[in-house]
Amino acid sequence: MSAPKPRSVFGEAAVDRLVTELLSTVGEDRNDDLIRKLIVTALDMDVADVDRLELKIASQTLAEMLNAYQVFSQHRGRSKVTVFGSARTDPSHPDYILAAEFSAMMAARDWMIISGAGPGIMTAAIEGAGIENSFGVNIVLPFEQRAADIIEGDPKLATFRYFFTRKLFFMKETDGFALFPGGFGTLDEAFELLTLVQTGKSYPAPIVLLDHPESNYWSGWESFVAESLADNGMVSPADTDLYLHTHDPAEALDYLCRFYRTYHSIRFVRNKLVIRLRNELSAEAIATLNDEFADIIVKGQIEPAGPTEIETKEDDHVHLPRLVMSFNNRSFARLTGLIHRINDFGPAGDDAPPTDQIHDVDPGTEDEL
Repeated sequence: MSAPKPRSVFGEAAVDRLVTELLSTVGEDRNDDLIRKLIVTALDMDVADVDRLELKIASQTLAEMLNAYQVFSQHRGRSKVTVFGSARTDPSHPDYILAAEFSAMMAARDWMIISGAGPGIMTAAIEGAGIENSFGVNIVLPFEQRAADIIEGDPKLATFRYFFTRKLFFMKETDGFALFPGGFGTLDEAFELLTLVQTGKSYPAPIVLLDHPESNYWSGWESFVAESLADNGMVSPADTDLYLHTHDPAEALDYLCRFYRTYHSIRFVRNKLVIRLRNELSAEAIATLNDEFADIIVKGQIEPAGPTEIETKEDDHVHLPRLVMSFNNRSFARLTGLIHRINDFGPAGDDAPPTDQIHDVDPGTEDEL
């Protein structure tokens, strides 16, 4: 059974006519079909007699999403890395110092950072990158209503009531992730992030685990993943290749930047996976990819291609070269491996941050709605 889809038609002629008139009044654009679905869904919720609490959640969710869209639209073209970590890390702690150093290095390479806008590692990241290069994604808690002083009142601060909407923007607005040691919240974010990428519910992205050289935080976590999960068949061996663990901020920076050396982004168009590239690959390189990744191709081969019809219609990075393949829609860790291999064929040293990235947090459904 497929997931429910929003309706474009309410089903009563008078109501549908009013919706059309309303859209016409506020000005027609290419997104009217989706705005219509939002309006009809809201009316359907009224007809379904959804209770007041559920309507409050739906209304608050849309309001938070609108606010966050407006916050992030200020710097849509710049690359960003999301930094996760403990709110309890003291400024004297080596992980705090490491987070600040890493963030400063990313900012020097023209990346922005996204942090949770709280104390600890989150403040360290903002301090390192500088407020001018930092976004805050704050959560209102019973014991903590305001963001950290360093970013409170900044126009690049988005505040959320719900964790799930906050997590959405952590995931969809970034081009990479850096995780520092933390408590339940950090581990929750780590496992959710890995689950989304592993299952293809989010786009491929570079993920680094960082801690100071004397720490056993991430090595202990890796042991648990290897011994309790991988050895018991609960994750595949390839899934442990979704991330890099390092103590070195320079290695973390290189890993994040290198992910976009040749690779740009993906898009699913009906039954094809389109891989957009920043640089063309040689015929020999493509032949190597077909040989090494035949296990994730359903039929045919990885082939160079131009933009698809829908990409052209939407003017979606039509200038970029592309590879097209019939992906099995299952082996997303291997797909990440394919991206790393694509980057092996890119021009050495060309690790400038990508621009104008558009990531779909659920890339497999875009043509179903």
